[in-house]
Amino acid sequence: MELREPIEDINKKLLEEFGRDLSNSKPRFRVVFSEDQYEKRLTNCTDEGFELIRPEVRTLPKYKQYVREKYILERLVPVTGETDLLDKMSYEPLWVFQDKNGNYLPPFFEGCRLIVESMYEKVSNAGSFKRYKDENVSKEERLAHIMKVEQELFGNETDVTDALAYGTGVTVQKESERKLIH
Repeated sequence: MELREPIEDINKKLLEEFGRDLSNSKPRFRVVFSEDQYEKRLTNCTDEGFELIRPEVRTLPKYKQYVREKYILERLVPVTGETDLLDKMSYEPLWVFQDKNGNYLPPFFEGCRLIVESMYEKVSNAGSFKRYKDENVSKEERLAHIMKVEQELFGNETDVTDALAYGTGVTVQKESERKLIH
């Protein structure tokens, strides 16, 4: 899978930018690969699907059954209410790096930052977690930066234009254009 920057670098920047949870010192945000994530759950069934007499704790895949071979931006949140999870804090998906057709997109820090800041902005509009805004950046500069990152995240959502944007596509000059040059 192609990567624009190493996942370790993205996670390091996320930690530096958004910090750790005060209760357990875990990073508030991280990028992970869907196939590598497992969690301990209390379950009534075996791996083969047979029902157990008593529930038992099992390590089960977190995303494998519905997100295949993609990177996911996760947020650390408290587990509330009745649940089959054993931990009191859990990483939950905030963004899956894929286009609208479900095709793989490589993760990158600026995209993660935009997603996290957008989430904080929505939360701050609800009246909590107000995020500091840099007064030295004009509204136009911020909007231009957002548009640039959105273009990198989404392109115009076709395989051809994405391939051209990432430098893996090939263009061929039309016959009619060649005649105009001579």
